[in-house]
Amino acid sequence: MIPFLDLRSQYRSIAEDVEAAVLQTMRSGNYILGEPVDRFEENFAAFCGARHCVAVNSGTSALHMALLAAGVGPGDEVITVPSTFVATVAAILYAGATPVLVDIDPVTWTMDPAGIAAAITPKTKAILPVHLHGRLADMEAICAIARQNDLIVIEDAAQAHGATRDGYRAGTFGDIGCFSFYPGKNLGAYGEGGAIVTGSSALADSVRCLSDWGQKGKGNHVLEGFNARMDTVQAAILDVKLPHLEDWTTGRRRVANRYHEELSPEIERPAGPIGDDHACHVYAIRVADRDTVRAQLAAVNIPTAIHYPVPVHLQPAYARLGYARGDFPVAEALADTTLSLPIYPELNDSDLRQILTSVNRYAGETIPVEA
Repeated sequence: MIPFLDLRSQYRSIAEDVEAAVLQTMRSGNYILGEPVDRFEENFAAFCGARHCVAVNSGTSALHMALLAAGVGPGDEVITVPSTFVATVAAILYAGATPVLVDIDPVTWTMDPAGIAAAITPKTKAILPVHLHGRLADMEAICAIARQNDLIVIEDAAQAHGATRDGYRAGTFGDIGCFSFYPGKNLGAYGEGGAIVTGSSALADSVRCLSDWGQKGKGNHVLEGFNARMDTVQAAILDVKLPHLEDWTTGRRRVANRYHEELSPEIERPAGPIGDDHACHVYAIRVADRDTVRAQLAAVNIPTAIHYPVPVHLQPAYARLGYARGDFPVAEALADTTLSLPIYPELNDSDLRQILTSVNRYAGETIPVEA
């Protein structure tokens, strides 16, 4: 069966280097912070084109620490989108702030700048756009609105490692960018991991302090902090994988553009062709009878996934936000109809042809964008 994501193939291609780095780290006796983490932070900051990187233990912690470092807290509002993994909204709540949601653009499936102005109130402190599926949001427009209203911009770049527009990488358009290194991400650890990047020394210092129990120097706790440190084994693994990321992203774009070019014209797909501003973490089409199509594809050994079947505002855990079905029609339509296809750099032509043939056979019904 064709895998939906083939992490085993990726591992085989770098196994010798990864195993050597892990063994060296294990023999060092240093398992939290220290030189491996410092080295990865320096290299990931350089990759992103950022002055600073602080590695933490998950993408969720990256968002949480970033919000706190930016001074977001109780009484503040943060504008974000319902089309995201729940961690985006959860992190805002962890900071004690209130998530305020706006709908997504029907073409890019990322935050619609046209909805931001109406969502701004005297309590608004920050805008938190999400680079959904790896496609950059309209950061020029979002940052312009933020500047006009003296707001902080925190990017959820958890799916967008290396996406580039006008010479800037994901995570460097706003004040602070947040990444996840969950194993399935384009740059994935072999466990949990995350990081923030920023051009601000003050923000970087604050995240570093907050993520290490609020310490500035051993035993000097100046803030009420958290245990959100990255371990050295994950840092060593990520540092081995980082030099391969550009090639892996090129491979993902190759697959995405084959889908774009060879899927049936009746099948709605992401706007394309896919370029540098899309890291291709997910490639999702839209189909009318998703469950039926998914079952038909599974019957011929074509795996699929759904990112994400229920938008955050309709999740039971977040009912207290006060939103209801119909509040965000574009996000809701996307959640009801998207079906994610296999995408990874090792996907070979034979398997790709098999996927295309099967998807074209079973998923040919057109869907109105805002149905």
